[in-house]
Amino acid sequence: QVQLVESGGGLVQAGGSLRLSCAASGGTFTRMNMAWFRHAPGKEREFVATITWNFGVADYADSVKGRFTISRDNAKNTVYLQMDSLKPEDTAVYYCAARYSGAYSYTTDEKQYTDWGQGTQVTVSS
Repeated sequence: QVQLVESGGGLVQAGGSLRLSCAASGGTFTRMNMAWFRHAPGKEREFVATITWNFGVADYADSVKGRFTISRDNAKNTVYLQMDSLKPEDTAVYYCAARYSGAYSYTTDEKQYTDWGQGTQVTVSS
């Protein structure tokens, strides 16, 4: 079983930046696609970004394109989410997720992810 631990959340003013980290252990990180999801009060959990284990192909939700960047460091078994130009609507609990995947595919469907972190709160004030 894969353990995922997120960090880096906090309170920031609109227009500011945060970088989330997710450290993985107990699995083969270099064969796992990684993703970030978020859950805001009163809303369903939604996809934010994903990155493949091979070639680091990334995909983003339309709402964060151009503002967020997902990356990974396979030597540190860690995935990051750099969040810039933050907006109050980005306020949510952010979750890291992992799944073993084939060489040339990725998914934005949360049901396909098998391992999840405990979440980290991001609050953006206006």
